[in-house]
Amino acid sequence: MAVTLEQAQRVGYTLLKGLLRFGFMVANNLVAIPSYILYLIILQPVRLLDNKRFWYIEGVLFKWLLAMVASWGWWAGYTVVEWGDDVKVVSEDEAMMLVNHQATGDVCTLMMCLQDKGTVVRQMMWLMDHIFKYTNFGIVSLIHGDFFIRQGKAHRDQQLVLLKEHLDKHYRSRDRKWIVLFPEGGFLRKRRETSQAFAKKNNLPFLTHVTLPRLGATQVILKSLVAQQENGIPAGGDAMVAESKSKGLQWVIDTTIAYPNAEPIDIQTWILGYRRPTVTHVHYR
Repeated sequence: MAVTLEQAQRVGYTLLKGLLRFGFMVANNLVAIPSYILYLIILQPVRLLDNKRFWYIEGVLFKWLLAMVASWGWWAGYTVVEWGDDVKVVSEDEAMMLVNHQATGDVCTLMMCLQDKGTVVRQMMWLMDHIFKYTNFGIVSLIHGDFFIRQGKAHRDQQLVLLKEHLDKHYRSRDRKWIVLFPEGGFLRKRRETSQAFAKKNNLPFLTHVTLPRLGATQVILKSLVAQQENGIPAGGDAMVAESKSKGLQWVIDTTIAYPNAEPIDIQTWILGYRRPTVTHVHYR
């Protein structure tokens, strides 16, 4: 089949745009990430004198880095429409955000969505697959205090213990408010058949666009972060009742990302921008 001049021009334009975008983003990373690390090294005396102030500054720098990643998608015409409950009204409360998982671009989509949600981005903790530790953004996530989790039965019990230790050590000491995780435990295309077989065997809902969640990490987070109760009031007595709204995990936010024609955006598309402008829908409950 012969290629027309118009088709050849379109392919050439897409390749050129992809190369330019890739070069620009390499430059972004070479400047922004070392700058983030250098600033935090310089600010180590502040950490010794005022730990809370140090993590506030780190959170601001972290938010700027996520805004940089979000801008790559916006530049390519990848926008988001948000539906459901207004989560901005609980941005100052502690919350756990559960998100369905279809592709690596889900993380970038959330980076775009959460930029205007008050202090959420700078005070959030991410749970992500350990493979992200070895990406260009891995060092940033390590410094910020995100948790990298290994998948598979061989690691499951150990990872839950490590998650509990990580939350106890870093969540409150760094003034974190939101924690984001993907409870499906993998991409939809990889987990759907297994999930459907498990649902059929155990008389559970047969799901097509999402999979049944895995509960281990969610249960650890709830047990670790929800304020303990004694006779219906927060542990510690009546004096804590007035402050209970700001103590402990208050909300679970069910978040669903939906792509047109069920075609998710991966990180390569987000960076190179070779897909036509797309509107992604995000629903909160």
